[in-house]
Amino acid sequence: MVAISVLDLVPVNEGESAGDALRKSIDLARHAEGLGYTRYWVAEHHNMTGIASAATAVVIGQLAAATKTMRIGAGGVMLPNHAPLIIAEQFGTLESLFPGRIDLGLGRAPGTDQLTMRAMRRDPHAAHDFPRDVMEVQAYFEPAEPGQSIQAVPGAGLNVPVWILGSSLFGAQLAAELGLPYAFASHFAPEALMQALSVYRERFKPSQQAKTPHAMPGVSVIAADTDAEARRLFTSQQLRFLDMIRGTRGRLKAPVDDIEQHWAPHEKMQASQMLRYAFVGSPETIARDLSAFITATRANEIMATAPIFDHAARKRSFAILAEVAQGLTAARDAA
Repeated sequence: MVAISVLDLVPVNEGESAGDALRKSIDLARHAEGLGYTRYWVAEHHNMTGIASAATAVVIGQLAAATKTMRIGAGGVMLPNHAPLIIAEQFGTLESLFPGRIDLGLGRAPGTDQLTMRAMRRDPHAAHDFPRDVMEVQAYFEPAEPGQSIQAVPGAGLNVPVWILGSSLFGAQLAAELGLPYAFASHFAPEALMQALSVYRERFKPSQQAKTPHAMPGVSVIAADTDAEARRLFTSQQLRFLDMIRGTRGRLKAPVDDIEQHWAPHEKMQASQMLRYAFVGSPETIARDLSAFITATRANEIMATAPIFDHAARKRSFAILAEVAQGLTAARDAA
């Protein structure tokens, strides 16, 4: 069975507050746990009025406290924004409070713009040290040696799985070299997906954490009872990508009846390329398209995001995806 998981960007709707978005995410996490999802991740973004997960470790703590069994984690923490010791302490604390349930996905992008990087006191060259910083985080989770001068407390000796996140070949190569599971951001940067997965699998070196490769591509899944309803819900995400293309930031917009009125042909083409791995439609459509994607990528796990304006429709979308995944598993087992 291909596991299914949730990537929640904690979208803030137009007309609502960040607090509203966070409370909806807590409700969605409980809902996803009841549906059998494997893990629930949130991501670090800064100075974005439409995303409420900037304080990623704090949000993870609230989501973990609201659930009981599902893994909760970061997809991810942008490590160049932080000292490795601080991240080890934060996630060591989370693992101590919620043992066996915390994931730490690490990325090297800033998660923001140049001005905000300076506001965070981020060194613009810090990304060059990403491989070393990942290994430093891993070292802090090892059992402390006698006389060790610097320890992560909590953190030392705890089993916090580390993932590498990426949207290029760099992350694939690093994950393979370190023998770590790999999540690819194909939900917004699809171009290098197939090549990155190939490089990851070909170069993978078994490690203490993982004996075999584990690849988890990200996709968007906007599911509804009919194709037409799903396509309308999808316009909120299309409008968000249109804002990105135009260099504007804002909150998640309500769906529109005719997306073609909102963009120029070149904007439509660019957004459509970025959303290549957005699966939109009825249960039957999602089952067909997602099955083909899983076959093509040989994914071990799928991480789905669903920026849907209406909370009830968003919960329904994840319920449909869970049903589709169960059906695909049953069909494969019967074959």
